[in-house]
Amino acid sequence: MTVVTPAVGWVGILLGLAGSIVLAVFGFRAQHRPRAVRRSQLRFAVGCMLGGATLAMAALEVALLTDNFAVSYVAETHSRATPLFFTITSAWSALGGSIVLWALVLAGYTAAVLRQVRDTDDRLGTGALAVLGVVAVFFFGLVSTVANPFRILPNPPADGPGPNPLLADHAMVAFHPPLLYLGFVGFTVPFAFAMSALLLRRGGVDWLRRTRRANLVAWSFLTAGLVLGAWWSYEVLGWGGYWAWDPVENAALIPWLVATAFLHSAVVQVKRGMLQAWNFVLVIATFALTILGTFLTRSGVVASVHSFTESGVGPALLGFLVLVLGGGFALFVLRGERVASTSRPETLASREGVFLINNLLLTVFAFVVLAGTVYPIIVEALTGNQVSVGRPFFDQMAVPLAFALLLAMGVGPFTPYRYASLTVLWVRLRLALLLASAAAAAVVVLGGVSSPGVVAVVAIAVAVAAAGVRQLVVTAPKPRLKGIPRVLGGQRAYWGGQLAHLGVAVVAVVIAVSGALATRATVTLDRGESVEFAGYTLTFDRSEEHVQPDRVSRDAHIVFREDGQVSWTATPQLTAFNNQTQSVGQPSVWTGPTRDIYVALAQLGDERVSLNLYRYPLMTWLWVGGGLVAAGGFWALSGRTRRTSSDTLPDRVVADA
Repeated sequence: MTVVTPAVGWVGILLGLAGSIVLAVFGFRAQHRPRAVRRSQLRFAVGCMLGGATLAMAALEVALLTDNFAVSYVAETHSRATPLFFTITSAWSALGGSIVLWALVLAGYTAAVLRQVRDTDDRLGTGALAVLGVVAVFFFGLVSTVANPFRILPNPPADGPGPNPLLADHAMVAFHPPLLYLGFVGFTVPFAFAMSALLLRRGGVDWLRRTRRANLVAWSFLTAGLVLGAWWSYEVLGWGGYWAWDPVENAALIPWLVATAFLHSAVVQVKRGMLQAWNFVLVIATFALTILGTFLTRSGVVASVHSFTESGVGPALLGFLVLVLGGGFALFVLRGERVASTSRPETLASREGVFLINNLLLTVFAFVVLAGTVYPIIVEALTGNQVSVGRPFFDQMAVPLAFALLLAMGVGPFTPYRYASLTVLWVRLRLALLLASAAAAAVVVLGGVSSPGVVAVVAIAVAVAAAGVRQLVVTAPKPRLKGIPRVLGGQRAYWGGQLAHLGVAVVAVVIAVSGALATRATVTLDRGESVEFAGYTLTFDRSEEHVQPDRVSRDAHIVFREDGQVSWTATPQLTAFNNQTQSVGQPSVWTGPTRDIYVALAQLGDERVSLNLYRYPLMTWLWVGGGLVAAGGFWALSGRTRRTSSDTLPDRVVADA
């Protein structure tokens, strides 16, 4: 078993690499000479890719589960004391395994694209398969060279250090990284079809329609990955927040912003034949940004709790990024005149005009985050000096952009195509605006909020939700109780977008309110001593030690009382892992529908404890809102785009409003 398992892994890698090469060669040949290639040959190549990647991942799991320390990856990332669950997740918790998973997901997407290609006369499809093959050659090449997890050690250790403690302390490691991979890798599909369309000098909307599902799948998974990553950070790191503008966090956010712009501009091209060249730019940029994110995570060029150690993968990824940008945009420039749209928005006072504004805001937002993320890297590479771009820069730049995006998001879906008169907009939005004004006034009066920004965000968010509900009621035939489900089921693309918009509005409200009304305190208590916080009396009751094979945890029992009655006992922890000299903290969070109480340890002794205390209003709704955004993408995915969908329906029902 010591030698057999890595040998099987090697066979899988080489099989996948061979299949990728064959797919790239045969795909390009089929694009130019369809009759020279049979579909069975493409199917065989994709089968080799998928089978090889599956074999490699299975071999890696077997090596971990059997404690095969002769395999380099196992010796570097595993220990005999690692619990079974985290042993399984270790397969993608370090560099080589994560690239194997990347190749597996890419092979799965390639197999899905093959199902669309009914025969080799489909030149757009075979060209896309060829591009997917080229990308797969690169990633299988990484696994077979600088990121190979199956190297045999001549003198294997008896045990290993175990996984990174932050990746062995929470169940989210089984969900957050795979979801990000499903998102990142999924954007290869629209890139492949865009490159195929450019190679064929073919404009139009065919490539957009054929990539709609893949784009929604990737966007929805990436959204879910971002939300779960924020929740994981909130639940584990103990710093009292969920988003720190960490370079690797930013590396996942940037392609999400550009992909969101592409989702909106694709609608304009399909409906109105506009923004075609812009869509090619967005697709190339989105895919390139996923490669940049992979480079930042796996090259070791940034200091982050998310990043892997420095390795030879960095230069390879950087070279591939240059190839993608250079090749993609060179092809776009050469073919640009043939694929450019001939029509433009007549006025910004229209749905396509608002979508264009939305696109510009999203791309500016992405550029700002990108600039703040890579600027320290570029300065250090050129001068050797280390500089940092901190949270104040990102917050200062992101707040006005996010505010403008929220406003455009609220107005856009209810604005007619071609031209929107003030009368039509007032009819559609008057109820929403009145409700928003009332909600803002209530926030000021009841919540004691003095920040104009918070009041404005609440008002816009309520307007977004109210406008969506109003549109649903107006468009539903009578009786409404039967008509509303029929509208939701028959126009899923539109209402999936509205659900996502509602989720964004909820997230915006929570971020604004929790930031403005949060309560924070740092206290030190002797055993038995009490202190008041957020309407509760906190008492340090005792501390306990828990010994496990791979760690020793110490927790403090902090009793919360209200009116003399025990309401909750917090048990924040400090954990010392066998492979880590510094202890890792884990907070204790009391979650409720209106607020979270968050308790983190600063120091812990037998008779004294230092605590960081936080009270965040509405924090639960941040995760609910994020879930609604991802659910909106999946709901839209379950329906089909129609010419007479709700995108045109609002114009029809104005007279009934």
